[in-house]
Amino acid sequence: MKPICNEACLELSFPARVSEASPGVAQLCAGLAHRGLPAHKADDVKIALTEAINNVVEHAYAGIAPAKVRVTCRLDQDRLDILISDTGNPLPGHRPPDGVPASIDTTLQNLPEGGFGWYLIHQLTSDIWYERSDGCNRLSLRFDFARHR
Repeated sequence: MKPICNEACLELSFPARVSEASPGVAQLCAGLAHRGLPAHKADDVKIALTEAINNVVEHAYAGIAPAKVRVTCRLDQDRLDILISDTGNPLPGHRPPDGVPASIDTTLQNLPEGGFGWYLIHQLTSDIWYERSDGCNRLSLRFDFARHR
């Protein structure tokens, strides 16, 4: 799948390593802000992008040598589409998790450290789509922008 890019499109590829994820997200977010990402959506995009890329780093390449993560962002007036591609392990069941948060009905000492990523991604995006094809994972995140008058 080759994305159609114009001046509002941003592409970045970086090694799927913990040390590369945060700088990669920061570079993407700065590029999107420069291209006109609405300020009221910037935090939502950063959180969802961070969670999705961290999932690639921590889970898609678990037990195998990390390769690259490729992120393509297409920014239009009314929406942002982000495609995250990797050659790691597929999502379980070949579909994104439902986004049910981990239970916090426990003592403070037993609160989970994780289990909220997919919940956040579901809450912050307008649409999520996943495909596994030819050994490649493709996760698409869409953010629709409300028009401000």
